[in-house]
Amino acid sequence: MIKRTSKKHIEKILSENPDWKILDIGCGYGANKYATTISDIIDLSDHYKDKTFVKITEKKLPFKDNEFDYIIASHVAEHVEDISFFFNELSRVGKKGYIEVPTRLEDNLVFENKKDHVWHLVFDDVNNEINISKKQQYLEPVLTVGSIKKFNEYFRESLVIELSWEDSIQFNMDDDNLKAPVQISILNLLKKYFSKKIRLLIK
Repeated sequence: MIKRTSKKHIEKILSENPDWKILDIGCGYGANKYATTISDIIDLSDHYKDKTFVKITEKKLPFKDNEFDYIIASHVAEHVEDISFFFNELSRVGKKGYIEVPTRLEDNLVFENKKDHVWHLVFDDVNNEINISKKQQYLEPVLTVGSIKKFNEYFRESLVIELSWEDSIQFNMDDDNLKAPVQISILNLLKKYFSKKIRLLIK
């Protein structure tokens, strides 16, 4: 089962279950404060001296079946080459969890995402599943990671997808999305904007 949620709601659930064994995977230096185990492809053991750190060296996660009560995977799935294997691994080693990914809009706005991200993920609210397709660049990026965080304070629902899953992660690989997109020109959009402003001023 998978459905939409919010990070605030998940934080509340985690705060109410201090006995849970919680894995935060691929979080870099920004692990969730409730995580008991941190796992990443780079060695961050010196940074997380007060928590259990496990380095990932293979596709298969180095954990037993159902080892964790909860798994957090925030802004990780869009980077993973074999995303279907990754989702299946999450549901193998955890009982439930939280997935956060950028929307297609955020993915296209940020400079750093252009080379680093492999997938676009869209949530289907009718069938309660994630639709996964190869990332497409619809416009030239105009924002940095730092600036998108500020936008996130006001437009979070438009920029990130927040999902809660239990037992399994339902997803669908969209193989039809292979055509190169017609890119939207930010320059042309700005020209139209200023052209309209000028017309209004001279009326």
